Amino acid sequence: MKVLVTGAAGFIGYHVARRLAGTKRCEVLGVDNLGDYYDVALKRARLAELAPLREFRFLEADFAETDKFAGMVAHFRADYVVHLGAQPGVRYSMENPAAYVHSNLAGFASVLEACRRTPPKHLVYASSSSVYGAGGHAPFREEDNTDQPVSFYGATKKSNELMAHSYAHLHGLNVTGLRFFTVYGPWGRPDMAPTLFARAISAGQPVRLFNQGKNLRDFTYIDDIVDGVVKTLLFLPGPGTAASLPNPPGRIFNLGHNRPVETLLFVRMLEQLLGKSARVDLLPAQPGDMLVTCADLTRIQAAINYAPRVPLEEGLKRFVEWFRGYYK
Repeated sequence: MKVLVTGAAGFIGYHVARRLAGTKRCEVLGVDNLGDYYDVALKRARLAELAPLREFRFLEADFAETDKFAGMVAHFRADYVVHLGAQPGVRYSMENPAAYVHSNLAGFASVLEACRRTPPKHLVYASSSSVYGAGGHAPFREEDNTDQPVSFYGATKKSNELMAHSYAHLHGLNVTGLRFFTVYGPWGRPDMAPTLFARAISAGQPVRLFNQGKNLRDFTYIDDIVDGVVKTLLFLPGPGTAASLPNPPGRIFNLGHNRPVETLLFVRMLEQLLGKSARVDLLPAQPGDMLVTCADLTRIQAAINYAPRVPLEEGLKRFVEWFRGYYK
């Protein structure tokens, strides 16, 4: 089967493309604009890992360019589309909201329109736990109020869910959104907590923990995320399916671990694995941050029998092994 993966040079996109192309039953076309929000060398290093896979091809392009992207989709005629490309980052969305309008709003509209013109069997796209904002209560359920995002990034992801629902309803697209919860692991982004903390500890620099290090995060290992993405991709929505929304074919699933950990404890675990003590700065809560994230997995467990398998202790060990090798 043919699968198009946007954001293929990104953290989650790289791992999903690798899993699909590695099966040798999928022809995978990866698309990414190699934006410079963080070090492009890391994105190119991920692509270098994918290059030897015969079933993987890469095209540098911006999916927000509607006509060009629609032409690409029409030419490739994907059986499935996994849309993981986006402008990430809660805090950066306060500094440069225009980047989020371009990639997360205009870009997602472009992806939906391309799929309307050349419909795949299923479009799976990345949403975020950030949509819960001030309206959810841990553990977060898909039915919770998501009308009060506390960051502009969260607002764009909530908008994506509404846009997807309208296209599913109006044009009959099979669409599923996945609300990711604090993904970590090898090849992770340098602006995310594991790499930020590990680099600071290794360099003897302060680790800045907001809300006095009491924020709870549902850290989810990348392999568990990929399992959820691939299984969801092959499980098409429709009337009568477990955990479908009242107006299918649009669906939303949480994809997390369901075992939140305080960020201070997370740092202590990294200390042990790195063999070096951290200098910790405990700071007040920061605007835009959620104090707790925790995924209720009832809906996705009923639909695809999803269950995270990698505990934080093992996942962090694998991350640190990669971190030491990549950053020397």
